[in-house]
Amino acid sequence: MCWVLTSLSSGPKHGYALIKDIESFAGVTLGPGTLYGAIAKLEQAGLVEALPGEGRRKPYRITAQGAADLRQQLEQSRAISTVDWSPGRSGAG
Repeated sequence: MCWVLTSLSSGPKHGYALIKDIESFAGVTLGPGTLYGAIAKLEQAGLVEALPGEGRRKPYRITAQGAADLRQQLEQSRAISTVDWSPGRSGAG
């Protein structure tokens, strides 16, 4: 779900544009069922919202709450990525 929020952080997108954007930055191709399942959960959590449709296409945008959640997730990932995993270090388990 972080990929969807990351993609929407650069502006509203419809489903196909989300799939292509996520594919370009994450190297992962989400199927429509996976994408729309994630979007439904994100909408229920108040992290994304649907915008008025453009024909068959329904664009989505990240909410302020979604942006705050994404920021928190990225900060947690950054903290994990900076752990010193060298043997003998406290983070090495």
